[in-house]
Amino acid sequence: MDNKNKVLHLPDVLSISGTGKKLTPSSNSTVQPVALMRLGLFVPTLKRKGSKVESVSIDASKELAELEIAQAEGYTDIRISGPRLSMETDFKVWIAIIVSFSRYGETTNTIELPFSQFASFAGYPDKEKTTVLRMRISDALTRLRGTTISLSSKNKNKHTVTGLLQRGQYDVEADVIRLQADESLWELYRIDNQVLLQMIVLRKLANKGSAQALYTFLESLPQRPIPLSFSRIKKRLMLTSPDAQQNRTIKKAIEELQKAGYLDASVVKKDKEWFLNIHGRNPRCNVTNPADFIADFT
Repeated sequence: MDNKNKVLHLPDVLSISGTGKKLTPSSNSTVQPVALMRLGLFVPTLKRKGSKVESVSIDASKELAELEIAQAEGYTDIRISGPRLSMETDFKVWIAIIVSFSRYGETTNTIELPFSQFASFAGYPDKEKTTVLRMRISDALTRLRGTTISLSSKNKNKHTVTGLLQRGQYDVEADVIRLQADESLWELYRIDNQVLLQMIVLRKLANKGSAQALYTFLESLPQRPIPLSFSRIKKRLMLTSPDAQQNRTIKKAIEELQKAGYLDASVVKKDKEWFLNIHGRNPRCNVTNPADFIADFT
């Protein structure tokens, strides 16, 4: 890390929010952070050398339609765009952000906490809290800050641009993380038992990015989904390796979900295409009581 730059600023270049506002509900909106997990915003890290998927654009109109700001302003076209975000690092940092705001954002949309605690929220053990991890988390904050949420009304006469994170700062000398959120997106920073449960399941799949991404995809499907073609799964996971390698990656992810106790399914081939037949899913993934695991996120 460059010692000349003792404080790493991730400035808000789109809008400036008033400080001191609360990240608390003012309606009965039901949007939760889990919506972002289902959108395909976070995907496996590219393993193939030379592979590049530098940016993504996602239509989130359906998933985020219940946001309070969307309802109040009549926004019907909601899009998320920005750099490719990984399950392995960026997702962990996003989880740490929403856990941090859920714990400390009741009276303000600007919070500060020790780096060590933030890293714990992200699921990193003490032995991994090194200079390398500090740089990785700083880079992840940059990518999350660069992820834009654009909201427009049907006739395009209203338009708002905001982001997952308004401001992030890692103070090297103080070893603290400072975060600022857009209070109009308060729903994305709240946690309930359902969200906590899914976070716990994802933590059980730590360092298995493809399995994590497949899990979030399957959780968004109807109770009795039709057989899923591998082509559809490849598109959702944004895989870029040769086709045969993509098939192996998906099959391995399926096996990991089966071992975790989440998935009961079979893989069949029909007309040169592989399909995943889902017989059953166990959202609890052998987790008996989410409340028993709250300590994992504190």
